[in-house]
Amino acid sequence: MDKKELDELVKTGEGYTIEFKESADKSLGKEICAFANASGGKIILGVTDKNKIKGFSLANKTMSQIQDIARNMDPSFYVAVEQIENIAIVYVPKGKDKPYSVGGKTYLRQGANSQRLNRDELIEFFRNCNKISFERQTNSDFNLKDDFDYDKFNSFIDKANISKTLPVNHILKNLNLLTDEKPNNACALLFPHRVTKFFLSADISCVLYSGNSKLSMLDKKEFNADFISNFENALTFILRNIRTSAEIVGVSRVETPEIPKKALREAILNAMIHRDYFVEGRILINIFANKVEIMNPGKLLFDEKELGNISVPRNPILADCMLRAGFVEKIGSGIKRIKELVPDVKFEISSNWFRVVFDRDNQIPVKDTVKNTVKDTVKDTVKLTQNQGKIIEEMRKNPNIIIVELAKLININERNIKNNILKLKEKRIIKRIGSDKCGHWEVLK
Repeated sequence: MDKKELDELVKTGEGYTIEFKESADKSLGKEICAFANASGGKIILGVTDKNKIKGFSLANKTMSQIQDIARNMDPSFYVAVEQIENIAIVYVPKGKDKPYSVGGKTYLRQGANSQRLNRDELIEFFRNCNKISFERQTNSDFNLKDDFDYDKFNSFIDKANISKTLPVNHILKNLNLLTDEKPNNACALLFPHRVTKFFLSADISCVLYSGNSKLSMLDKKEFNADFISNFENALTFILRNIRTSAEIVGVSRVETPEIPKKALREAILNAMIHRDYFVEGRILINIFANKVEIMNPGKLLFDEKELGNISVPRNPILADCMLRAGFVEKIGSGIKRIKELVPDVKFEISSNWFRVVFDRDNQIPVKDTVKNTVKDTVKDTVKLTQNQGKIIEEMRKNPNIIIVELAKLININERNIKNNILKLKEKRIIKRIGSDKCGHWEVLK
C-alpha cells in the first residue's frame, strides 16, 4: 500500500474492516481476534477515531509484541505489519480456523465495533450461518456503468460523511462492496436502479387490510428500488396507514404515531439486514386493524433465549453501511431498543422466518384513520377546506409526495390539487424546498 492509498483509506473512516487506533495499546488483541473471526481487516495505528492523523512510529519491539499477540491467540494466528511514513498498519487476514480467542475471550467484528461473545455462541454461529457469504459473492449481472445508480451512491456518501474527492472504486472497495475488483451482491442491493432486476425476492411487499384477517385488502404496494429507498418507502407506508395523535406544543404541532416511529425503523431495518438472501421469499409487512407485523426469511443464528442480549448479523456489510449512513445507532442493539420502546412487542420465530408483531388499539376501524387525522388537521389549521387539510396531512407524512399521488389519495383531480397547493402557499402554510423534480414539501404551520 502506498501513501496515497493510505490517505484515501483514512478518509473513508472506520467500519467493518477498518479500525483506527492512536497507539498499540492493550486492546489490540481484541481487534485482531475480532477481525480474524469475521472477514479480516486493517488496523491503522496513529489515527484517532475522528480520522485525525497523529502519527505512530513502529519500533522493532512493538512489531514483535503485535506478532506475539497473534501467535498467542487460540488457535495461533499470523498478521502482517507495515510502516508507511508516520502511520503503521496491521493487516489481519480472514481466519481459516474460526473461532479464535485471545486471553480466553472471543470477539467478533460487528459494524465498526468488536463485540465479545463466548466460544459456544460463536461455534453455534459458524455452524448455522452459510458457508458462503452471500454479500461477498461477485454479481456478474451487475455493471457499474449501466446498473449502478450514482445519484443514490452520492446521497449515501453524503449521509456517511465520506469525501467526494475519493475515487468511486476506492470507496466501494473500502466499504467491502467489491470482491476481486468486481461489484458483489451487497453492492447490487445497495445501489441498483431496480433491485429486482438482480434479486427477484429482494423487494418489500406492504399490504393494508380492513379488519383483523386477510379477507379484505385495502391497499398493496411492492417496493423494488434500492435498499435505502425500499426501507424509507416501507416506513412511510406504515406511518401513512396507522393512527397518529396530534397536540400543539408551544407554537408547533407534534404528531405521535400509535407505534413509535423509532421502533418501526428498527424492525424494518432488522428485517432487511438480517434476512437470508439465499432463501426464496420477500420481506412482508401486513397492517391489520389489530396489529402490524413485519416478517423476513431467515432463522436465528443463535439460541432464541439470547434474543436481545446478543446479535450476530447475517449480512455484516449491509449492517456496516447502514451504520455509517446513520440509519443504525449501534450494531446489534435493535431488538433491545424495540423492546424498550414497545414493551409488549412480540417476536415469533420459526425454522425459516422471523416475525415482529406490534399490537394496535382495535377500537377504531382502519378506514376511519385518515378521516380522524384530517379532522384534527382542519381543527388546528383555521380556515382551511377539508381537501387542504388532507393535503397538509399527506405532506407531513411524506414530504416527497408528488401531485399524482396526492390526487389519488385524496380522490380529486390533479388540477384541484395544484389549485389548493397554490392557496396553501399564498397563506404561507406550506412551501416547496428545492426543484419540482428533486425537492420536497415543508409544512410551516
